[in-house]
Amino acid sequence: MAQGRRRRTARRRLVVGVLAALIVAAFIVSLCVGQTTYSPREVLGVILGQDIDGASFTVGRLRLPRATLAVIAGLCFGIGGVTFQTMLRNPLASPDIIGISAGASAAAAFAIITLGLGATQVSIFAIIAGLGIALLVYGLSFKGGVVGTRLILIGIGIAAMLDSLTAYVLSKAAQWDLQEASRWLTGSLNGARWSEVVPVAIALAVLAPVLLTQSRNLSTSQLGDDAAAALGVRVERTRIIVIIAAVGLIAFATAAAGPIAFVAFLSGPIAARIVGPGASLLIPSALVGSLLVVTADFLGQYAFNVRYPVGVITGVLGAPYLVYLIVRTNRSGGSL
Repeated sequence: MAQGRRRRTARRRLVVGVLAALIVAAFIVSLCVGQTTYSPREVLGVILGQDIDGASFTVGRLRLPRATLAVIAGLCFGIGGVTFQTMLRNPLASPDIIGISAGASAAAAFAIITLGLGATQVSIFAIIAGLGIALLVYGLSFKGGVVGTRLILIGIGIAAMLDSLTAYVLSKAAQWDLQEASRWLTGSLNGARWSEVVPVAIALAVLAPVLLTQSRNLSTSQLGDDAAAALGVRVERTRIIVIIAAVGLIAFATAAAGPIAFVAFLSGPIAARIVGPGASLLIPSALVGSLLVVTADFLGQYAFNVRYPVGVITGVLGAPYLVYLIVRTNRSGGSL
């Protein structure tokens, strides 16, 4: 048993190290490569505050905030998504599926098109809506406790209603507002600014440690509410804490980058595959999410003849996996 535990720990550390190295490599490539290519030395000089012709603007003002936001938003989506999947013991229980992203999107579309608000106000609307929808879904699904299947089905229903509301708001939009709302709803890092990066970084620094401190209780809760309570876990208290922290991370990331499709959904299952059983998935999932966003954004910019927002690339990756997961669950006789 001790040998197996050491083997799992060593594997997890190796995976975390490799993922971190890949994120650093992808981050550097995204800063160096583009329509104009700069050397790592020039990029490092810009980061250290040196004034380098061309690179100071291209790297310092355009690429660096975008790549930094990609890394941080990916971390938020990854750890927030796997928190819901672990807590509810269901890979379908991600913010993409249960209505949290849909709530933030509907609020943002309403703020942009109907109220004509600016970027900061839109972000505030998205954050409040994400938190509100999460609490609504939790409240509607609570009946002597929360059952994952019930919460997911209620979340899917609310997400469908919110998507219809978003479509209605878009149908009434003027052309300029429609373009702005569509760019946000797709999930895009275009025009990323430091003013958008800082709030997400602060949210990550504050809320991620909260989730990490609850990691043991979260893992124990997978045994079921009764078993977890017998082992000393305050189930509902733990659930409320992790929901608020995870939704906060998702909401802040969504407010800055839009609802980048399927990152929160994919990160946990991918991390589970490469880490193996018996280990906490919070940190590996966060790193997988970050790597997905950075890589997908770079591919969307330079891998095709047309530039695509990052949400389009992640959507292409995530949609087939969602179909596969539903089909596999149905064939195995499980329930959603």
